[in-house]
Amino acid sequence: MELRIRNLSKTYANGVVALDKVSLTIPKGMFGLLGPNGAGKSTLMRTLATLQECDSGSVFLDDIDVLDEKDAVRRLLGYLPQDFGLYPKVTAHEMLDHFAMLKGLSHKGRRREVVDGLLQQTNLFEVRNQRLGGFSGGMRQRFGIAQALLGDPQLIIVDEPTAGLDPQERVRFHNLLSDLGQDKTVLLSTHIVSDVADLCANMAIINKGNVLLCGEPQKLIDALDGKIWARFVSKHELAAFQHAHAVISTRLLTGRTLIHVYAERDPGDGFAPARHDLEDVYFATIAGRHQALALAR
Repeated sequence: MELRIRNLSKTYANGVVALDKVSLTIPKGMFGLLGPNGAGKSTLMRTLATLQECDSGSVFLDDIDVLDEKDAVRRLLGYLPQDFGLYPKVTAHEMLDHFAMLKGLSHKGRRREVVDGLLQQTNLFEVRNQRLGGFSGGMRQRFGIAQALLGDPQLIIVDEPTAGLDPQERVRFHNLLSDLGQDKTVLLSTHIVSDVADLCANMAIINKGNVLLCGEPQKLIDALDGKIWARFVSKHELAAFQHAHAVISTRLLTGRTLIHVYAERDPGDGFAPARHDLEDVYFATIAGRHQALALAR
């Protein structure tokens, strides 16, 4: 299924513009929505999940008007919000069985088959009788995906799903999401660049309610060929380099400060061509170099 978002806008009562005429086309497969905290990602996710009203614009899931036909959308939707609360004294099987009843699976035998299948799919079957309060962060997120998959949804929305997960759980969750993206439309909202790099065939970068850039990750990376330069600087030199060059990122590497700058040609000052990746695309876009990237695509 294809999700088409056109000129979607939302301003809160305090004057904060969360979405400013956002337009995106999201095809089947994994789509990454990348942006810093406060960029408008969660507002967009809640609007698409029919949990929040927008001020203007349109959203269509194939021929379904998402803003007007909410019940029809909910029958096709699986949603894992950023903050997913659980009853700590209830077991995984009991909780998922309850969610399945709410989804309309009234036949006990069929419901058990579906619940057991989802617990197997999310690698939670062996702990199905364990209370949710004893689950790790990664187990909670996998349970969240299990409940989102009830009813065989065609559109799955996951909001910041890997924040706080340890590396092993993150890999497990990535594998699960990758499997889901084979035949469904999966919208992954995150501020973690590597999540999008690892999983998504298409992506967009959003900041301050505006979509700055969208496309295929590798093509966006290729558009930076010859434009990212790097060198190590001392702490007392950093401010001068930030003043003299378009510094897009700084990081500590083996105790030294490595800076990346955006420049159409050799910026001098001891810089060397950098091996660039999606993180450079992200930082260059947030730093205001997205127009150059868009023209280069």
